[in-house]
Amino acid sequence: MHVIDWLLDSDPAIRWQVLRDLADAPAAEVAAERSRIAREGWGAQILAAQNADGQWGGGTFFPRWIGTSDTLHLLYLFGIDPDDPAMQRAIAPVHEAARWDYDPNLRFWEGEVEPCINGRTVAIGAYFGQDVKGIVDRLLTEQMADGGWNCEQENGSTRGSFDSTLNVLEGLLEYERSTGANGDVTAARRGGEEYLLERKLLHRLSDGEIPQKRWLYAGFPEAWFYTVPRVLDHFRRARSEPDPRMDEALDIVESKRDADGRWPLDHAYHDASHVDFGEAEGGPSRWNTLRALRILRWAGRWEPAASTTSASA
Repeated sequence: MHVIDWLLDSDPAIRWQVLRDLADAPAAEVAAERSRIAREGWGAQILAAQNADGQWGGGTFFPRWIGTSDTLHLLYLFGIDPDDPAMQRAIAPVHEAARWDYDPNLRFWEGEVEPCINGRTVAIGAYFGQDVKGIVDRLLTEQMADGGWNCEQENGSTRGSFDSTLNVLEGLLEYERSTGANGDVTAARRGGEEYLLERKLLHRLSDGEIPQKRWLYAGFPEAWFYTVPRVLDHFRRARSEPDPRMDEALDIVESKRDADGRWPLDHAYHDASHVDFGEAEGGPSRWNTLRALRILRWAGRWEPAASTTSASA
């Protein structure tokens, strides 16, 4: 089966992104497919799983993967239409209902203390039209001298963290795109991106080693975990073309393609989920394939051939 046809034989959350990013479908066709997320498949299942009090999974950050924070982040990754009435109804009670576990006085869109969590909260909030300026202002004061962020800063760390930095960068970029903010926000994001680029997205400056082999493992969803495909997908959204310092990371992504033109699920980070993605470790992954192909297309390393099916087939 043609890889594009295989990707389209899936859930609306994947299909609409394939149509937009790989198939160059007309805007109306992309929008129609996107509108199905709230009513069919995984998106509809997640919306139906919301508790009567407005939370998911009975908590905010916990229980992991099915709590409110991870669940909203998954809907954000799906690209569900934030203006869809079903999504608007779901998001309305979250601020008051989902209090942060370590301090129940803090409401959801006020954020908490860790930059990696706050970065994802900014991304979610900006995307769904919520006021997260207070969290953004806090993150700007927490950027470290090397340009990165680190959740261990409050415990004395003075160096950036790949994981924390990427989570913040994704949040700041979504905030810029959703609100039109620039200036200090853009400068901070650019500084954080330079922190990663100086390290070629993979290496310690001190000895050139890759400190975490898990960064090479592609999976979906990843929550706070840094991975090479995830960081490259961020740069794809942030910049019109790749930087030469990304070449090694791009080579790694390209090397994972199998004989059928698909990418495997290297690692299932989640141990619980509201939905079944139908993917097993070691087997082909539509999420990883979608992300890899759009990264390689952006980098000028892949161009789509003609698909044999239409989105409405």
